[in-house]
Amino acid sequence: MHEHDEYLHFLRRAFDGMLGALEELGDDLGNTAPDLPGANSPYAIAYHCAAVADYWLGHVVAGRSVDRDRPSEFTARGDVRRLRREVEGLFTRLEADLREALPSESPRNAPPAEFEGPNRPLSVQGVKLHVLEELAQHHGQVQITRDLLRAGDPA
Repeated sequence: MHEHDEYLHFLRRAFDGMLGALEELGDDLGNTAPDLPGANSPYAIAYHCAAVADYWLGHVVAGRSVDRDRPSEFTARGDVRRLRREVEGLFTRLEADLREALPSESPRNAPPAEFEGPNRPLSVQGVKLHVLEELAQHHGQVQITRDLLRAGDPA
């Protein structure tokens, strides 16, 4: 067992929860944002989470080149089957990205200054915690959004 396996287990649980909610909704509702100011569709939130993990763990921690267009993540549309395949590919990359990263080390690429830790730069462990924090809160948003959309769906 690799020291990052437990961490990846919790990331996978968050992604499985988001993707499960999308599967419950189906692609039409999954790509629908609730009628609330600034709301995003469950698909866009889950898509954003995949980009978050890829950027922070792949680029910041491992130094891998990641082509990210953050604003487009919030308008992303697609089908859950394709997103699930993309997340599986993401986990393959993340396993390789984390294999050589020691928690106390500095990331290979500096994160944006506004995300640095309390009075010090983030370590690999700090970046991992940030990603888990993001996925946990967005997992909850997907569940709440699913419930809102289902409550308003006459089907």
